[in-house]
Amino acid sequence: MNNLVILPLLIPLLTGVLLIFFRKQIRVQRYVTTVSLLLLMAVTIVLIHQVSVEGIQTLNLGGWEPPYGIVLVADMFALLLVLATAIVTFCCVLYGFRTIGEEREKHYLYTFIHFMIVGIMGSFLTGDLFNLFVFFEVMLLSSYILISLGGEKSQLRESLKYVVINIVSSMFFLVAIGYLYAITGTLNFADLSVRIAETGQDGLITTVAIFLLLVFAIKAALLMFFWLPGAYVVPPMAISAMFAALLTKVGIYSIFRTFTLIFYHETAITHELIGWLGVATMVLGGIGAVAYWDLRRILAYNVIIAVGFIMIGLAVFTEGALAGSIYYLIHDMIVKALLFLLGGVMIGLTGTNQLREMSGMIRNHALLGWMFFLAAFALAGVPPLSGFIGKLLTLQGAIDEGFYVMAATGLITSLMVLYSVMKIFMNGFWGENQLSVEDEKMSTKGLLFPCAILAILSVGLGVGVEWVNVYVLQAAEVLNNPQVYIDAVLQN
Repeated sequence: MNNLVILPLLIPLLTGVLLIFFRKQIRVQRYVTTVSLLLLMAVTIVLIHQVSVEGIQTLNLGGWEPPYGIVLVADMFALLLVLATAIVTFCCVLYGFRTIGEEREKHYLYTFIHFMIVGIMGSFLTGDLFNLFVFFEVMLLSSYILISLGGEKSQLRESLKYVVINIVSSMFFLVAIGYLYAITGTLNFADLSVRIAETGQDGLITTVAIFLLLVFAIKAALLMFFWLPGAYVVPPMAISAMFAALLTKVGIYSIFRTFTLIFYHETAITHELIGWLGVATMVLGGIGAVAYWDLRRILAYNVIIAVGFIMIGLAVFTEGALAGSIYYLIHDMIVKALLFLLGGVMIGLTGTNQLREMSGMIRNHALLGWMFFLAAFALAGVPPLSGFIGKLLTLQGAIDEGFYVMAATGLITSLMVLYSVMKIFMNGFWGENQLSVEDEKMSTKGLLFPCAILAILSVGLGVGVEWVNVYVLQAAEVLNNPQVYIDAVLQN
């Protein structure tokens, strides 16, 4: 057992509680938040090194042995997402210091950001299905506050839809948990895997698996993404960037964890279904991204396309394809946050979301323009940037296993992604400059630094693939071989 495993939960939890007592001391809140997130990154890097050297790390809370007690499990897949979450949150918070405004900051903004991070980290690290539900709810309750904080009419309208949809999906989640416990007598991931492997994944268990897939698909915006575009365009851009980079990834993680560790016996049914849901999601998301001229909605639909693409690796279900999906998942967290933050600067300068009302910004803001250009190419998968590696591994795995339609859809929607983000670049930065520096609605001072961190990471994920891929392959190995996870949890 390793007590460090609980620190990615304890650090944001204790920080969030502490910040409640400094409601009006904005400078103190900012300082404590910055230190907390840096400490979170440091702890996660230490854990990643330990897992790389010693294998999966676990912690049995209260001393109760699994499958009876609560267990936290830190494998490479979970920790890579924990680290990406900490980095993205750090950059979004730095950006938010200058853009969100003190009125929101005084109403416990940073407290709820930390509580949301607790839910996200807990979802990645939990070793049982019920606590996955609990951490989902912690994350969602905090996101309800963050999406509505400010009380604008559009925020309240979209938050109402967001809350209702997630309450319904949470009810389905509980029903699925109840059925699965009634059938197997356990909710521990490792124990579920053992029991279902022993008894066989019959029709009833497969039905429950598809029911769980429905729940996670709503959370991940897999096909059922009708709630996402509106919900992601109404909060301040720093919050939208966190939502775009993190919230759907928890649903994606849950699908990968359950359908590689527990429900992997009837791949012709479950994984095939996941693959075709991914295809439909890519196509519909691509249509939305190409059709709109609203900058925030274009970026929101690009979130949806990525969800569908990542599912190809799980549908193919080989170690190489899984590695590609993991690589692309990490890339997408970094680059989506970057694009949303850069888009926020563009909107802040011009005072509008509409591309037709922007042009020529590169004359006064060259760094902003070329950073957006870099992020756009990374998102589309242009070599040697980060998106290329994940797409290459995923599509190569799909073609090798005969999933030609999925591979072709991935390639076609990559072109739709490129068109949609280049539409933003060409309309926003090229052409006649409509705004003088004096007419700009805000200053870019301090806003490009967090964006530069994310841009450098995107380039690093691309050119440093040999170094990063070592850890990604370790993560894919555990997903492809459930016994490694089972032994770490039940024989620790």
